[in-house]
Amino acid sequence: MKSVTSKIAIVAIFFAATGPLLGSETIPIRNCTWCHGTSGQGFTIAPRLAGQRHQYITSQLLAFSTHRRDNPLSKQYMWDAAANLNPHAARYLATYFSTLLAKAANDGDTELAPIGKKIYELGIPASNIVSCLVCHGPNAEGVRQIPRLGGLSYSYLKKRLEQWGEGYHTAAEPMPQIAKTLSTMEIDALASYLSFIK
Repeated sequence: MKSVTSKIAIVAIFFAATGPLLGSETIPIRNCTWCHGTSGQGFTIAPRLAGQRHQYITSQLLAFSTHRRDNPLSKQYMWDAAANLNPHAARYLATYFSTLLAKAANDGDTELAPIGKKIYELGIPASNIVSCLVCHGPNAEGVRQIPRLGGLSYSYLKKRLEQWGEGYHTAAEPMPQIAKTLSTMEIDALASYLSFIK
């Protein structure tokens, strides 16, 4: 009985210490879901967070708060949203969204997807671009701080690649250099293919 009482006390202390960060209807999560959806699946300009690597979400929240992620939509929406997040809250939000079930957007061009698959798996040797799976994994699942790309929306992926090519968020090497060498069709193909990965 003493052991059970001790465990209950530990759980009670944990809940008291973390307070407003627990539960699916907390204010921090609700603030995120206004744009990213109640199940974290994202909308047109807001990416899916469900199933994303928690290390990646945490690092991006910190990048927003320090203004290292400087593309226009980040400045417009995320700089203020992440401005007052402490590291504990950032980790909590990242862990919460990473545990949600991800669904593929399925909104790319089906005719371009096979070309995107080839680029993802083999790279573009003529342009000295290595295959994407080297960093993002064979199923675009990501590794630690390298994001999961599989199933993200076509429009989001396309915009991110275009913005790297335009010189935004240059700290995310090697992506800006890679994106600069991709043609419009190659970007469309990659974004299309990735949108269909489950």
